Amino acid sequence: MQVFMESLSGVLVILGMILVGYCLTEHGWFKGDADKLIAKLVTQVSLPCYMLSTITGKFKAHELLEMLPDLRFPVLSMMILMAIAFALVRIFNIKKGRQGLFTSMFFNSNTIFVGLPINQALFGDRSIPYVLIYYMANTTIFWTLGTFFIQRDGEKGAKFDLKKTLGKVFSPPLLGFMLGIVLVLLDVQLPTFINRDLTYLGNLTIPLSMLFIGISVSHAGLAQMSLKKDNLLILFGRFVCAPLLMTVLVIHAPMPTLMKHVFILQSAMPVMTNAPVVANLYGADSSYAAVMVTETTLMSLIVVPILMVIMQSL
Repeated sequence: MQVFMESLSGVLVILGMILVGYCLTEHGWFKGDADKLIAKLVTQVSLPCYMLSTITGKFKAHELLEMLPDLRFPVLSMMILMAIAFALVRIFNIKKGRQGLFTSMFFNSNTIFVGLPINQALFGDRSIPYVLIYYMANTTIFWTLGTFFIQRDGEKGAKFDLKKTLGKVFSPPLLGFMLGIVLVLLDVQLPTFINRDLTYLGNLTIPLSMLFIGISVSHAGLAQMSLKKDNLLILFGRFVCAPLLMTVLVIHAPMPTLMKHVFILQSAMPVMTNAPVVANLYGADSSYAAVMVTETTLMSLIVVPILMVIMQSL
C-alpha cells in the first residue's frame, strides 16, 4: 500500500502541472502556436541541457558503458509489438487510412514529455540515463518505421527521406545525451558557470513538458474521447501488452532493478505527441491520433501506480 501511495503522490504531482496547462489553455492563455513554441523550447533547449547536466554530473564512464548494451531490450520489445500490431490490424479489420497510424501508436511510447517527468518523479535523477537509453531506441524507430507507416495511410504516399529522417533521429536531445557520454568518457569537466547554466535551463524540462501535455489535451478536446474498437486496442497495446512484454524480456536479465522498472514504465507510456503532427503532415487521420494521445495520457496516470505495485512483487 505504501508503494501505491508513493506512486500516486508522484503521479499527482505530474497531474497538477498538466491541469495548470489545461486550465490556462481553456481560459485563453495559450493561443495559436503556443504549444509548438513550448515543444521547441523543451526539445531544442531545456532537454539537451537537462541531459548534459545529468549525465556529466551524476555518472562515471564505466556506468555508462555497462548500460549501453541494454539498448537491445527496448528495440526487441518494439519489434515484437510491431508484429502484434500487424496481426491485430488483420484480425480486427482496422480500416484503411488508419492501419499504419494504428501500428505506429501501438509500439511507440511518449518517452520524453510524459515518460521523463514520471520516472524523475518516482525514481529521481538516477533513472534519467535509463530513460534516455529507451528514448534512443524509441525515437529512432518512430522517425524511421513509425513515420513510414503513417505516411502509407496518407494521401501523399509513402517515401523515405534519409536526410530528414537522420535530422529527426539525431535531434538536440539525443545529441545532448551523446555529448554528455563523450564528456564523461573523456573525463572532461565543464566550468562551474556552464554547469549552472545547464542545470537552470534543464530544470525547465519537467514543468514545460507538463504544460505542453495540458495544452495538447485541451486542444484535442475531452468530449471527443471514446472507447471504440480502435481506441481500446491502442489502450490494450500501450498499457497491457507493452509492459507485459517488457517484463518478460527483462525480468531475468542481468541489469539493475531500477533499469528494469524504468524500461517497464517507459514501455507503458502514452502515444507519442508527434503522432498527430506527422499524421496531419501526410494527410492521415490526425484527429484519431490526437484523441489517442489524450486518452492514453490520461489513462497512464491511472496505470502507473498500479504498475509500480506490480513491479515491487517481481
